[in-house]
Amino acid sequence: MKILIIGASGTIGCAIVQELKRDTQLVSANYQSGDYRVDLANSGSIVTLFKQIGQLNGIVCAASRGVIFKPLIEMTTEDYLTSMQQKLFGQLRLVLEGIKVLSDHSSITLTTGLMNHDFVLNGSAAALVNHAVEGFVKAAALDMPRGIRINVVSPALLEESVEKYAELCPGFEPVSSAKVARAYRKSIYGIQSGQVYHVT
Repeated sequence: MKILIIGASGTIGCAIVQELKRDTQLVSANYQSGDYRVDLANSGSIVTLFKQIGQLNGIVCAASRGVIFKPLIEMTTEDYLTSMQQKLFGQLRLVLEGIKVLSDHSSITLTTGLMNHDFVLNGSAAALVNHAVEGFVKAAALDMPRGIRINVVSPALLEESVEKYAELCPGFEPVSSAKVARAYRKSIYGIQSGQVYHVT
């Protein structure tokens, strides 16, 4: 199977690569590194990416940046739009363009996170974006062509990120990136569609 991993250089992306590399042909795409370059905030960049790569058996998006954390009273509509550019609209663009190059019965796996059900201070944008992505996946699964499946992985706080997010996520129970990566394997090699895989 030939699988594209977007965000392969990140913490989760690296773990997915380690999990899949023994039995999967992997192609990576990142903002500044990898086999290919892609900017999820730019529709043209995504179109170009798929033209360069050609046919795939699966797409994984583990890229995540740009979500704004601020007190609600300081948030503006522009802050929410900025927060949605990559993690929401970027992932939607990947689906809409990606199905054009996916073979029959392939898979798409997107990424959200715990902050739309385990809320954090100043995290209204994160909650909004994650809810939107998961709602889209559940509905899109009913309308995907040619037997293509779509799921989303929602990881808890990573063990590798505890120190970085200690103030934002006090007392949260961390999970290993290796465990999170196995959820992506389940999405790629399993049979389910329209699922939110919560990894806690």
